[in-house]
Amino acid sequence: MQTRVVGLLHVNTKVLIRSQRVFYIKRLLVILTGTQFNPHGVCCAEEMFVAAFSEQEQRELAEKLTSLLSTYRYISDSYIIEFFSESLWDTLPVSWQDALGNLTPPQIADLLLDKEIKDRRYPSVWPLSLLALRTAAHVLSFPRKAPDGHGQDTGAAVPEEFQSNQSQSSLLGHIFRKHVKPKKQHEIRRLGTLVKKLCDQANCSCVVDVGSGQGHLTRFLSFGLGLDVTGIEADPNLVFMATKFDRQLLLTLTKENQKSGKTQSLHSAPGPSPRHVVGWVNPKASWDVFIQQLGVTATESDSIGATSGPYEKKQRVEEMNLEPHSCQIRVGELQNTSHTNKTDMNSSDSITQINTGVTPSGMATEMLTCKPIPVTDCDAKKPARFVLTGLHACGDLSSTLLRHFANCPYVQVITSVACCYMKISTQENPNPPGIFQPPCSADTVEDSCLEFGYPMSDWVHGLPGHQLSYKAREGACHAIEDYLHRLREDSGLLRTHCYRAILESIIRAERPDMRRPGVQTVRKAHNLSFSEYARLALPRVGLPADLPFDSDAVDAMLAQQGRVVAYFSLVLLLAPVVETLVLLDRMIFLQERGFQSELIPLFDAAFSPRNLVLVAVKPKEAQSGMK
Repeated sequence: MQTRVVGLLHVNTKVLIRSQRVFYIKRLLVILTGTQFNPHGVCCAEEMFVAAFSEQEQRELAEKLTSLLSTYRYISDSYIIEFFSESLWDTLPVSWQDALGNLTPPQIADLLLDKEIKDRRYPSVWPLSLLALRTAAHVLSFPRKAPDGHGQDTGAAVPEEFQSNQSQSSLLGHIFRKHVKPKKQHEIRRLGTLVKKLCDQANCSCVVDVGSGQGHLTRFLSFGLGLDVTGIEADPNLVFMATKFDRQLLLTLTKENQKSGKTQSLHSAPGPSPRHVVGWVNPKASWDVFIQQLGVTATESDSIGATSGPYEKKQRVEEMNLEPHSCQIRVGELQNTSHTNKTDMNSSDSITQINTGVTPSGMATEMLTCKPIPVTDCDAKKPARFVLTGLHACGDLSSTLLRHFANCPYVQVITSVACCYMKISTQENPNPPGIFQPPCSADTVEDSCLEFGYPMSDWVHGLPGHQLSYKAREGACHAIEDYLHRLREDSGLLRTHCYRAILESIIRAERPDMRRPGVQTVRKAHNLSFSEYARLALPRVGLPADLPFDSDAVDAMLAQQGRVVAYFSLVLLLAPVVETLVLLDRMIFLQERGFQSELIPLFDAAFSPRNLVLVAVKPKEAQSGMK
């Protein structure tokens, strides 16, 4: 394939008329990806994401994505901080260097990254291979802009709900905005609304929120939308805060009721307040262990598709001493008694006892346990069917939830919002940095030690060149919309990559054995001279602040800031392609197990970069077996 591409590049592009250029771009696209090119900017590949996405189309797209990423792996696998130390600019074709080297940041935004630009004006003739790469990257990536206008690609727009107040969503009740940052307000409102619609469609009112944190989504689903919600979170401190915030919300509501003289309803149908469970979801454990973590267990006779009754709740001590406990506050009892309780909200400590637990990392933490006092109710029966959701479930947690959806008969619907792709386990890197991988145990699913976060599907696993490095997956987490905004503004923030790359070359000159050391962020580095930046950054890697360096060499590197920006933009161009392959692999995994799924760009991408929500609903015949 490389020989065919090189043969086409020998054509003198300066003498080609537009029709000839389009013809050669078509041929390059077919060679690289098999994708047909539409000169009007709309490609059949993108249309597939909007219309029905068949099994065959999914597989064909996976082949095109792996082909494209294999060809340009040297870009997606590169570290921008090694721009000078590894001479990254010289790895690009000379014709690319000529085309990109003198572009201004706004030109890079318009000509390379922004797929919405229709009328591009080039200051010089671009090589056909670069045009083909840009077109393929744009048309093969899942669209990040929703049909209703959410997910702006330009990165400059603020969601309409924050136009009047940038810190408060006008579409979310004030009682749900307390302690919640604007980004999270935007996310919980839109995801919560979607989950509610799916619950109504599936005739299911029970939701399990995995990785629930401080319970912001859990509260909105429960108090705001009337759903029966259980949140599970590994960090007991966050569970403590979630319970505290629940009580604050109810007390606030009670005070407002007393002032108005009438009872206010947060949702149309009364429902229980959320349950908060301390528990770490083991990616190697079976779905029934996950069910037990929620404080309930299925009977031994239950199986896929079998009819079952309500869960029987039980407490269970996990092998890692992570004890899942739950607390549920009765809305009515708390509202009826709170008017006599004038104690500050920090007195919520009085309803809990703090025990010492052990997290998977082995660090001692505080464990939240509820005492059996009148305002708790831990005996409520749970329906056998529920919707599983995870808002930005990190690394392998998202893939684990998808496996539970596919295997567990009680999970009827899943909404999965992924993040932190670099923390996904792969065959090449089963233990990514900072990730705890449990040993195989009695709770481990057979062959689960051979299962990884990527690839999940048999189809992608069998494709040549499907491997994604840690760096490629880390790059897929970058916010391309935010960088577009910086490019258009020609922001001073653009110089930070250049500064760090120069620093890397200085570090290696002094310590050749030290490669890509972690340097904590230097605040407002873009407002500093490089000398000031180096003086603050060098001690953070164990080198003296006054370490001498060649000023002339530094000045020469500073003059190449435009090249650094252009190269990093090439890396960002491939980031959505990598994310698309990871998410497409999950869709194919579900397809191989008989489940249809859909990706929805639910959030404004400029506000919440990981804005794609994977939704799957089990067929009605599978649901009917659980009634």
